[in-house]
Amino acid sequence: MTTPEKPELLAPAGTLEKLKWASVYGADAVYFGAEFGSLRSFAGNFTLDDAQTGLDYLHERGKKGFVALNIYPFSNEYDKLTTLARQLDEMGADAFIVADMGVLSELKKMNLNTALHVSTQANTTSSQTVLAYKELGAKRVNLARELSLEQVQEIQKNISDQIETEVFVHGAVCFSYSGRCAISDYLTGFRANRGECKHPCRWKYSLVEEQRPGEYMPVFEDERGLYFFNSKELALFEYLSAMAAAGVNSFKIEGRMKTIHYIASVVSFYRQVIDGKQFTAEEGLKLLNRIPNRGYSTGFAKGTVKPDDYSVGKSLSGAESVFVGNVIDSDCGISTVEVRNKIHAGDMLEVLKPDGSLSTITLGDPLTDSKGHYLDFANNNQFILITEDLPEYTILRRVKE
Repeated sequence: MTTPEKPELLAPAGTLEKLKWASVYGADAVYFGAEFGSLRSFAGNFTLDDAQTGLDYLHERGKKGFVALNIYPFSNEYDKLTTLARQLDEMGADAFIVADMGVLSELKKMNLNTALHVSTQANTTSSQTVLAYKELGAKRVNLARELSLEQVQEIQKNISDQIETEVFVHGAVCFSYSGRCAISDYLTGFRANRGECKHPCRWKYSLVEEQRPGEYMPVFEDERGLYFFNSKELALFEYLSAMAAAGVNSFKIEGRMKTIHYIASVVSFYRQVIDGKQFTAEEGLKLLNRIPNRGYSTGFAKGTVKPDDYSVGKSLSGAESVFVGNVIDSDCGISTVEVRNKIHAGDMLEVLKPDGSLSTITLGDPLTDSKGHYLDFANNNQFILITEDLPEYTILRRVKE
């Protein structure tokens, strides 16, 4: 009897640097956007040279690179989009992530080597739709976040391995249906489904009654205000085993606009879960709370949604640690650290290595910089030396009490 393959871990990358971090920390595949055609216009995104470099980097390590072409284009933009797709196909892109039916149709006609994956924006909620996309040329479909585990299992049973599926398991959740939202369009003039979303669902709002202008209603959740839209973030690590058993092929992490600290922390955590490490809910949330977040939820996965599942009563992201540096080189037991936030001599820091292991380290007093100077503290863009043999890309962070 053959052992089923582990589901793919699919990580986000807004820049070439983030692509490398995602790969180092355990992603099997990385998705990114080019300078046109994706739904994250402000993520940094990849030039064609960046895309070639990133795809080569991934392929040299036995990993895949997917390109988001999930914009909803106007008629006069198809030539630009298909030209881009042809260029990326020639570079060896492993998949295009698409949402628009016209884009799917046009790319299929081109007989590309690159596979076609249907985006979460398509809000696929049934096996009938999954199989319809198969007939239209898709190799994979992302299942809607509005599905319960039981519904995912039912879809998997009905499609019987005829097409790959993918589920978002971690990251920010839009106040919308599968990410299709127009709040940004109306309030800012920046169009969400064109990659320009300004995330107004995460702003703070007050309620004013029409006949009482200037009177702010006391209906806030805390002393700072009422949050109509902004939602907790998704964290489905407790459901991965059941989804894998059902046949889900890929677990996807949201966050092309997130930091390298986010990517390292989340990717390494889910890498361990997929590889079989057991975490209780408390243990998992403790690790995920190292990074900025708005609280976590399992959302629709459990089958019922309660008012508190996505609502959040705080205005700002919180985090239990501060990312202060990362190792860029190690030689003869001495590691060079690029300082990202202020570090003090004698600080006790948590160490996160690319293999997901955690430890602590106490810095020397005084610190020594890369030029041999002694320091009481070091700031962003400085480099310090520590007497530890740590692998490149290791994270150093200060954990709050």
